[in-house]
Parts: sequence; C-alpha cells; structure tokens
Amino acid sequence: MPSITPCLWFDTDAEAAATFYTSVFPNSRIVSTSYYTEAGPKPAGTVLTVEFELDGKAFTALNGGPEFSFSEAISFQISCKDQDEVDYYADNITADGGEEGPCGWVKDRFGISWQIVPVALVELLADPDPERVNRAMAAMMKMQRLDVAALRAAADG
Repeated sequence: MPSITPCLWFDTDAEAAATFYTSVFPNSRIVSTSYYTEAGPKPAGTVLTVEFELDGKAFTALNGGPEFSFSEAISFQISCKDQDEVDYYADNITADGGEEGPCGWVKDRFGISWQIVPVALVELLADPDPERVNRAMAAMMKMQRLDVAALRAAADG
C-alpha cells in the first residue's frame, strides 16, 4: 500500500508549525527542510517544505502562500489515555494564541483543529446501555475540555 502523508499548507509558518508540533508530541522530529530556489515563486532560500514526524507519523508542512487557510472540516484526533493527557495536549496545543472549542476540540495558533479525545469517552459511547451512552453524550455536548470524571459520573447517572 502506498504511504499517505498529510500536507499542511501554510502561508509562511511551515517551519514554525513543524517546530511547535514536534515539541508537543513525544517521539517526534523534523526530518528535512527544503527551500525555494531562484525559480521562485517565493524568494530563494525561503522555506518551501518541512518534512516531520509526530509520534512516528509522517507529515509535510508547505509554505504555499496565502491562497488557502485551514478549517474545522479537517482535524487531527488525539487519543488520550487519561485526564492528564487531555490536559497536557489541550494546554500545549492552545498555548500562545490557540483556543479551546466545544466538545474537546481545540485550535492551535496556526489555525489547525485538533480533537482531544479521552479513551474513556470512546468506551462510554460504545456502552451497550443506550441510557448510559445518552447521558455521556449529553454531558460531552456541554463541555469544552473533556472531563473524564464528569463523563463517567454522567454516564452512571
């Protein structure tokens, strides 16, 4: 199977974004950086792409210009084992200009959306008891940052 690598289009922040993301996620690194040449369209020596890995998964950041911007139609989901991980990722991804949204969604300072999802929520929403699922879902819909203890308490009634 061919490899699939998400490519994130930035105006000029590809290098800053890759540096930021690799600082937040463990087992992450910048692999390589390429630069525009005299052929343009940006000035020679300006960063063109940054190849990087987040927890071993390949990504590309491209400085393509201001023509496109990010929207919530595409997001990256982070599966968190516990509340400490939920808090770590929410705090770090929203640092320096990001923002928290509803239901565990956050946006980083570059405009990329992330879903910070505790494993406990996935388990609660797969519970065989539809009333537990409904209570957990109703609680989640009222939250910004997801609270594992509150989700479990809501499911338990």
